[in-house]
Amino acid sequence: MSSRVTILGAGVAGLCVATELVARGLRPRILDPMGAPGRHGCSWWAGGMLAPFCEGESAEPEVTRLGLTAADWWQAAGAQVHRRGSLVVTLARDRRELDRFARRTGGHVRLDGAGLAGVEPGLADRFTTALHFPEEAHVDPRAALAALVAGLDRAGVVIETEAAPTHHPDAPSDADAGAARPSGASQDATPRCDYATGEAAGRVAGAPMGGAGVEIAVGRAVAEERSPDRLGSETRSRLVTGGAPLPGAKGGQADTGRERAADAGMGDPTRIALPTDPGRAGDPHAGHTAPGELTVDCRGLASCPLLPGLRGVRGEMAVLRAPGVTLDRPVRLLHPRHPLYIVPRGDGLYMLGATQIESAARGPATLRSVVELLSAAYALDPAFGEAEVLEIGADARPAFPDNLPRVLRQGDTIHVNGLFRHGFLLAPAMARRAADMILGTSTEGRPCRSC
Repeated sequence: MSSRVTILGAGVAGLCVATELVARGLRPRILDPMGAPGRHGCSWWAGGMLAPFCEGESAEPEVTRLGLTAADWWQAAGAQVHRRGSLVVTLARDRRELDRFARRTGGHVRLDGAGLAGVEPGLADRFTTALHFPEEAHVDPRAALAALVAGLDRAGVVIETEAAPTHHPDAPSDADAGAARPSGASQDATPRCDYATGEAAGRVAGAPMGGAGVEIAVGRAVAEERSPDRLGSETRSRLVTGGAPLPGAKGGQADTGRERAADAGMGDPTRIALPTDPGRAGDPHAGHTAPGELTVDCRGLASCPLLPGLRGVRGEMAVLRAPGVTLDRPVRLLHPRHPLYIVPRGDGLYMLGATQIESAARGPATLRSVVELLSAAYALDPAFGEAEVLEIGADARPAFPDNLPRVLRQGDTIHVNGLFRHGFLLAPAMARRAADMILGTSTEGRPCRSC
């Protein structure tokens, strides 16, 4: 085991790994040239749904299994977790979509009109049936990131923007007395993000929204992206994945993880090739660490040159202020072409999302995607027609061909990557797996059964 750990990247993966290590008595460094979380990272644009059962509709079973403990982890880490379940509805003409969703998921209760009125009265006059997933939860992603930053700050761990040498104590100091992960943290003390200004407590960065106008934001890469074919021919593969060997494709699913892996030329998707020397020329984190120190690379798509098969999947979102809408839990509106999820942020604010485009482009949201999002929101509740559009954002999420995350070790570098659309749901499990590896409590190559 090494007590000297440097984490590259201060998105949801990096901050979760740091928080897990602090809870286990280590004090890592965090390096990110962009500083604290903000609009430069895809974590900023996440929905924050902790919905393992709903995600099981299209994801592998491992996503559901690993995500079951996410809500407890986030609450223990100081984030405000809203445990109100989630709903899935569809328009009458698309009822078959709801039936299909019910067949492919568990953990739900079928509601009739009266049951829906008891759970979400604002929807009862437009929908006669719904699926209720009572054990699911959600967080405000920006506030949750702020909570992690604040907790790390209390433990003496700050986000550095330059790779200046930093002392790593081999043993906890007196300042570490409060370093353990908080339990039963006061909900009132949880940092919140002000969507009107983009500011968040806990030193989380955010640019102003530009007054009454709409802020259109774009994520930015933090390292030059190079073709994986520049890695050379001498590679060796060592992988600890987030679960058991991949199960077969679900019936009727057109695009499976194994098919993606085959299309990418990867063969078995449980094996990923990595360069033999993490300190070689061209490695973005070469020189950041001292001999005997471990590096945990959580840089997402910036690690593409080191992780063949890693790709970007674009997502687009909007934030609305709709005082006339009253929703207390995330709602998914199923549609054959334009599915939508809406997540309440409190104070009449709602986040809209669901676009999933096979592209690493990180430019502004497209007109088509924005129209589809806003039209679907209006179909869910016409009161959204009077909403203020506060924010439109887009970014690309890192994913491997099978859409499952990886915790890989190569020499003195551990890669935590490929969280796809499940960042806040699966980052805690990946953080635990990385911490097990760092502390020597895992077996190299063993499926992640302890996450």
